Amino acid sequence: MPIKTKTISMVFRKLPGVSASGMGLRLSQKFVFLLFLSGLVTLCFGALFFLPDSHLKKGPSVTNEAKTDKKDAGGEALEDMTLSRSKTESASKDEKVTSSSNQGANTDTSFDYNKFKKCLLKPPLGIEHGKPSDPQTLQRREKVKEMMKFAWDNYKSFAWGKNELRPLTRNGHIGNMFGGLRGASIVDSLDTLYIMGLMDEYNDAKEWVETSLDLNSNGEASLFEVNIRYVGGLLSAYYLTGEEMFKRKVMVLGEKLLPAFNTPTGIPRGVINLGSGTSWSWGWASAGSSILAEFGTLHLEFVHLSELSNNGIYTEKVMNIRKLLNKIEKPHGLYPNFLSPVSGNWVQHHVSIGGLGDSFYEYLIKSYLMSDKTDEEAKTMYYSALEAIEANLVQKSPGGLTYMAEWRGGILDHKMGHLACFSGGMVVIGADDGAPEKRQHYLDLAAEITHTCHESYTTKLGPEAFRFDGGVEATATRLSDRYYILRPEVIESYMYMWRLTHDPKYREWGWEAVEALEQHCRVEAGFSGIRDVYAQTVSHDNMQQSFFLSETLKYLYLLFSDDDLLPLEDWVFNTEAHPLPVVRKSCLQGEGGTHDKTTSE
Repeated sequence: MPIKTKTISMVFRKLPGVSASGMGLRLSQKFVFLLFLSGLVTLCFGALFFLPDSHLKKGPSVTNEAKTDKKDAGGEALEDMTLSRSKTESASKDEKVTSSSNQGANTDTSFDYNKFKKCLLKPPLGIEHGKPSDPQTLQRREKVKEMMKFAWDNYKSFAWGKNELRPLTRNGHIGNMFGGLRGASIVDSLDTLYIMGLMDEYNDAKEWVETSLDLNSNGEASLFEVNIRYVGGLLSAYYLTGEEMFKRKVMVLGEKLLPAFNTPTGIPRGVINLGSGTSWSWGWASAGSSILAEFGTLHLEFVHLSELSNNGIYTEKVMNIRKLLNKIEKPHGLYPNFLSPVSGNWVQHHVSIGGLGDSFYEYLIKSYLMSDKTDEEAKTMYYSALEAIEANLVQKSPGGLTYMAEWRGGILDHKMGHLACFSGGMVVIGADDGAPEKRQHYLDLAAEITHTCHESYTTKLGPEAFRFDGGVEATATRLSDRYYILRPEVIESYMYMWRLTHDPKYREWGWEAVEALEQHCRVEAGFSGIRDVYAQTVSHDNMQQSFFLSETLKYLYLLFSDDDLLPLEDWVFNTEAHPLPVVRKSCLQGEGGTHDKTTSE
């Protein structure tokens, strides 16, 4: 034993001056010790690389958070750093990925759904699901419900899982707006089916979302369309039903949209690859610009993404957009439609309350209402914008019709699009919150705009755009403007005008639209848009748009329902008609609620 101790000591110390011959007798012992020492070192270093996963899981998400912070400071250097997932992952992995990444973002996903329900002033579906007492109104509502079931059943039969139905050829349409996402009509229909009480159909839709909605797509998607249809649809389905699956799905999808904001200004680009996270501007957009109606129509959904995840990054992104818009100069107080996401400057001085601009203004007043009227910045921006619109765009025709023209660098184009017809509803929902002396003025303006849009429905369905020059009023003078693709905007304004004035003409006008849809757009296997609203012989476009189920039929159903079905005190509708609840921070953060839980069941 003493000899072995001495040998190890000599080998370990390697004292100078020891002869090779003196070590020769101890080579075997030296080899054994070196082998032992090597194993010890290997074990120590190996431990650093094989620690449990729980120690390392926070790394990627902390990095993602840091990327976002640096990006907010400006620069595109981090654009290639994305939140992408491998497209080979199955949809069932989505929730696990987001769960681990949320740890790094220091999020708390324990949103209290029961407390949220207590914070509603009224039950979401009313006392009797909004059933009207008037027999004629009830009959009309039932007709709308039948139209929804007919449209849904044909979609399910011929296009299940595709984005939209082609009713003439009885097949599905995928399109290129949603990247690799599928089932747009399913997600868009969830809340409509639910509020109409079509529960078998709703359950089929819910099951498809749970088992077949694959969020690991790698396609090129419109940030705007994915947000308003998929994010909005999943959010509203969650808030109406409390199904946790909808919340998990929407949080995965919301995270996939964040890389679109990786620009020098924080203004998102319009197109994003949901797999890689790379983004770019539409090829047709001037000088690589972003579109006002697209980057300005994110606020409602992103605030709710922050509410559900307890992660402020979503709200930060949309507030940064607002911050930039407040900073830059606006010609005559107007917001042009094209903005560079690189320089933060306007690219063209084209202003429209219709396409390219529309829902930006809608989201200003709705952000104020959704905040329980605490978002004073949104309120100020909205009324300032409305004042500029009235001063520069609102016109009166020789025949007395009030319309909103388009503005092209100081030159008025006396054209109004069907898309701009939402503005009657927009103005009326904000009538009570502006200056008190202007309340009646706003009510009158909303009624006049809605009347003009009704006048454009000369055949009970209106064209895509109509003009007020060359001796014509509210008429499409170009063949390319005469189509109707099942759009909801005119009916949307009817619904809001009914809710806030209870003038019976709005229900009558809505019923005229129902009859026209039945006569001109209903085909054997669904509903189709038409190519010319003035033609004696109908030519169909063979497309049942998903927004027909989400918006047009929902607004008609609400028009013929009592006001306690999705009451406006508690709900705002995103621009795809998905109801999102008013955020009552003081209630959600406190112990109590505004009414008993039993009333919201």
